[in-house]
Amino acid sequence: MKRQIIAFLLAVGILLICTGCGAKQGPSPAPEPPAPIPEEKTTPNPLTGEPLHDPDAAERRPVAVMLNNIHYAMPQHGVSDADMIFEFNVEGGITRMVAFYQEIGCHSTIGSVRSARPCFLETVIGMDAIYVHAGASDEASRMIYRYDVDDIDEDAFDCFWRDEKRAETMDFEHTLMTKGSLIQDYITANGWRLEHEKGYHYPITYVEDGTPADGTAATDVSVKFSNYKTGTFTYDPAAKLYRIGQYDDAYIDGNTGEQVGVTNLLILRTSVYNSGDASGHMIIDVRNSGEGIYLCGGKAVDIQWHKEEIDDPFTYTTEDGAPLSLGIGKTYVCVVGEDAPVSIT
Repeated sequence: MKRQIIAFLLAVGILLICTGCGAKQGPSPAPEPPAPIPEEKTTPNPLTGEPLHDPDAAERRPVAVMLNNIHYAMPQHGVSDADMIFEFNVEGGITRMVAFYQEIGCHSTIGSVRSARPCFLETVIGMDAIYVHAGASDEASRMIYRYDVDDIDEDAFDCFWRDEKRAETMDFEHTLMTKGSLIQDYITANGWRLEHEKGYHYPITYVEDGTPADGTAATDVSVKFSNYKTGTFTYDPAAKLYRIGQYDDAYIDGNTGEQVGVTNLLILRTSVYNSGDASGHMIIDVRNSGEGIYLCGGKAVDIQWHKEEIDDPFTYTTEDGAPLSLGIGKTYVCVVGEDAPVSIT
């Protein structure tokens, strides 16, 4: 009996010891929280600061398309898709535009396409862009050859077509149209350099709100290029865009039927004069520095523009010499004479 009692007591002791050891282990550790999902990074468009559809497109050369702007050839097509538009006087008081597209393959009909001029080539070369046009003035042709510009002229039949509907009411020269995918296929087929050369950097920076902190109110703007063409820009505070007008009407994109609006408006003053040739071609000095006005968010401020060499892009500084940042979004640039009437109210 004693042996049984002793055995029983030993068993109880061992059980208590094991239970105590288990208590010393403590509770099971809580499971680790799942690793946070990394935020998706977007690559900004170097011409707008907006996200690109294709991140690899940031280093690609933009495509610049020469646009007709004579009154009875309206509407233009594809202008609301352009990242940046420059407008210059060409001859006879008429103006033309060059529209830049960073991701050309994304865009549909663009046009109507017209001929090249030297001031546009100066702008295109400074942006390291591929130039789409339909013919050229004599001096522009010489520049294309001299600077070995990658250009797509109207004889690249795979890139263009004549719009039959426009031909019903317009002269033949106002009917040439193109398309982003056709341009992209042509560039690829010809084996042209797709990306900027090493060291090239488009120097403009973009900020969420580009409204000049010390700017003056600027909701209605009028820019007179000539007796034939005056551009108007009316600030839309709800959309935070300048809505564009010309020829006493809204500036409409024929693809969408809607009025074109931009975040940034730049007015650059320079020497503009008639060459005196038979066609009255204008000579415009765009390799220089000069005064200008920057408008964004319903306010305007005086600036300086700069373009020292032909392969330099336009850059901008505030009056104290600091680099000017633009608002994230599309930009419209008016290049006018030093005495051109500009009204801002």
